[in-house]
Amino acid sequence: MEILDTLKQRRSINFFEPGKEIPDAKLIELFEIANLAPSSFNLQPWKVVVVREAERKSILRQCAFNQPKVEEASVILIMVADPLALEENIDRMFDSWEQLGYMKQEMRETYRSMVYQLQGESDSIKRKFFAIKNTALFAMNLMVAAKGLGLETHPMDGFNEDCVKKEFNIPDDKVIPMLIAVGYLKEGIQLLPRAFRRNINEFIKYDKY
Repeated sequence: MEILDTLKQRRSINFFEPGKEIPDAKLIELFEIANLAPSSFNLQPWKVVVVREAERKSILRQCAFNQPKVEEASVILIMVADPLALEENIDRMFDSWEQLGYMKQEMRETYRSMVYQLQGESDSIKRKFFAIKNTALFAMNLMVAAKGLGLETHPMDGFNEDCVKKEFNIPDDKVIPMLIAVGYLKEGIQLLPRAFRRNINEFIKYDKY
């Protein structure tokens, strides 16, 4: 599927075909493509909890205000933004930059200082925003890739974050920007036309706000 067609055809689906599984190979391919998303300094501050067992979906549904699609979708992905990804990944990222010729070894500490200055301390609001923004880029990449692979998705903001963290052993220092339901459109469902979208003149400004 051409990328522009994919973007135009992607919709947020509420009705998934229950009991239809996504093959492991397709799920891995989805993650590999999504993982090509851009991220600040290539630090990739995202983790994903894949929820596909019926019992676990039932628990997650209770954390997500009893939305049926949590149990009906093939999998629910808990998007986890990790503010500590900087410490986890920075040296591996620098190693890669050196090996590939993006950076000379003597610039390593200069870049390290720059990264910490821009991203802030580990418990700062700047660091949380860094993790959330980059995880959102990964999430959008994932939803476009899913459409290209013949899957449907729905990003979900309606959930109790504390409940999700407790039930799925997610540390308190992480942030959950969204859940993403992934699966197949329920047989017999006809989607309504795409709902209201603003005219671009309402939100596009040129050269100043």
